Amino acid sequence: MIQVNLIPGGKKKARKSKKKGSGGGFRMPSFAGLPSDKWVLGAAAVVIVSVAASAWLYLGLRNQEQETVIAIEAAAQDSARYAEIIAEVQGLLARRDSIIQRVEIIQGIDEKRYLWPHVLDEIARSLPDYTWLTGVTQSSPPPDLRASITGQAGNNFAVAEFMTRLTSSPFIQSVDLITSAQAVAPGSSQLVYDFTLEVYFQPPPTDALETVPLFDEGMQPSAGS
Repeated sequence: MIQVNLIPGGKKKARKSKKKGSGGGFRMPSFAGLPSDKWVLGAAAVVIVSVAASAWLYLGLRNQEQETVIAIEAAAQDSARYAEIIAEVQGLLARRDSIIQRVEIIQGIDEKRYLWPHVLDEIARSLPDYTWLTGVTQSSPPPDLRASITGQAGNNFAVAEFMTRLTSSPFIQSVDLITSAQAVAPGSSQLVYDFTLEVYFQPPPTDALETVPLFDEGMQPSAGS
């Protein structure tokens, strides 16, 4: 409806263009309840940042704690497995050392057992010409080995030469002449000299024998075993 103002100087009444409850435009939220002091706002911001930092640190420590627990459990499992391996290795080393000790004992027995063949070999090597043996008898067992030698020679010089050669042997300590007498050789009328010698064994020097170790350096017994 159109209205006309016929009164001079009169003003036209403002017409309400908006109705109650009609939506239009954006309204800012009201902060009337918050303090307006900047120091209070700054302190509140510091508190909020501190709480956030504390929460972040707490979560980080929790993660590190879980990782540490997992690492400790894995290390404990590895330690148990390594302990079993070490125990097995120590058992094998103990068995190896025991075998080596037994072999050394056997070698020591063998060294004494082969003394008599060495003595016989030295007696045969030292026999001069025009001399022959009628018997070689072991008088005492090793290690103080002693042997009795009986034989015949064409003359006393052959007997003396035989004794000299025996004494020069590294396996013979000394030679004693027990008996020496002239006799007739069996089956002929030729005169010979019957003799009896006593031979004493001695361990030869290390440079007189060539030995080969049974084990190399890596197989020697460990210290303290």
